[in-house]
Amino acid sequence: MKLSVLVLITALAVGLSIGLVNFHFQQSWYFMLVSFAVSFVTSFIMFYYLLEKYIYSKIKLIYKLIHNLKLGKDLKDALGEYVSTDPINDVENEVKEWAGAKKQEIDLLKKQEQFRREFLSNVSHEFKTPLFAIQGYIETLQDCLLDDPEMAVKFLQKAEKNVERLSYLINDLDAISKLESGEVPIDYRKFDFVLLAKEVMEALEDKAGNRKIQLSFKEKYMHPAFVNADREKIRQVMINLISNSIKYGKENGSTAIKIFELHDQYLIEVTDDGIGIDEKHLPRLFERFYRIDSHRSREVGGTGLGLAIVKHILEAHQQIISVRSTLQIGTTFAFTLQKIG
Repeated sequence: MKLSVLVLITALAVGLSIGLVNFHFQQSWYFMLVSFAVSFVTSFIMFYYLLEKYIYSKIKLIYKLIHNLKLGKDLKDALGEYVSTDPINDVENEVKEWAGAKKQEIDLLKKQEQFRREFLSNVSHEFKTPLFAIQGYIETLQDCLLDDPEMAVKFLQKAEKNVERLSYLINDLDAISKLESGEVPIDYRKFDFVLLAKEVMEALEDKAGNRKIQLSFKEKYMHPAFVNADREKIRQVMINLISNSIKYGKENGSTAIKIFELHDQYLIEVTDDGIGIDEKHLPRLFERFYRIDSHRSREVGGTGLGLAIVKHILEAHQQIISVRSTLQIGTTFAFTLQKIG
């Protein structure tokens, strides 16, 4: 409500009240109208002056500050030209919006704090496991270096594997950090995804054979599928997804790669018939270090960062990845890539 309307209503109320009181005592319409007019004019001038000087001007200042600070201006710029014609209503709306935004910001900060604590705990755990193992092997190695050289060699080999695990962990953390900060540029190039998929399948053929898992790429998908993306990073995506399907697939099972042509994209699916994933785990599957079964995850190896890296690579391409899974039936990871004719 504008200031003039507010003052007018208030002055009318005061003038009418005084006029009616005067009429009650004087019983004269003339004196009632005179008292009404005088009190109305006096009240209007007085209220307008008081509200404008001591209240309305302060509300306008508050609104200007809120409105301009929300736009990211500094304090000096926030005191610039006034832009609202109804600051009282605008202040209410601005404060409500600001309060809602602050609540969302606080909720987000709480989630980030919880994520930070979990992340630090997971990083600490992931580093401690191989470090303690290396420490134990070295201590044992010192005792048997001269007495049992063969055993010493075995402990050296085990220590070496844990050093490699630490190296993989550090490299993966560094890769995620660079992807998140945008330090790693995306080298967009036109290439045939079908050829890349065949290369990855050949590279992982022995690994799949050790678990008696068959890798398949149906003949109908063998015609060229040209995409615009960073070939090496998409190669990493495919290696991570297929490696996961091999790790968590069942023996004598299979992993299939499928390509579906959409309007301006290709949809790529990596499907296995393995143990599947419970639905409750799906929303957190791409979080760093999130493990469904910690014991099995450590048995099959890995840093717990593979899917997080996959997600970051595809997001850097402005593409999406999704997962669907059913326990004891299998899992499908699907992502999109920009198609080039």
